[in-house]
Amino acid sequence: MDKIVKAVPLDDYRIEILTSSGISGIFDVKPYLQGSAFKELVDESYFRTVRPAHYGVIWPHEQDFSADTIIWDIQNA
Repeated sequence: MDKIVKAVPLDDYRIEILTSSGISGIFDVKPYLQGSAFKELVDESYFRTVRPAHYGVIWPHEQDFSADTIIWDIQNA
């Protein structure tokens, strides 16, 4: 399974991603902000605290996305 090795928050709720296998792209979080688990991400300063963790990305209060979801979204954007 691919690991996320770089997760740089960008404007407009997007994250620049790089995986351990070299896949790179922009992951758009906006479509997920409607879900109750991700409401806290609407706060832009909180959104910018994202970091790579395990096999995905995570925020301080444990909201997360798996590498599989991120890679699928990047490749199908």
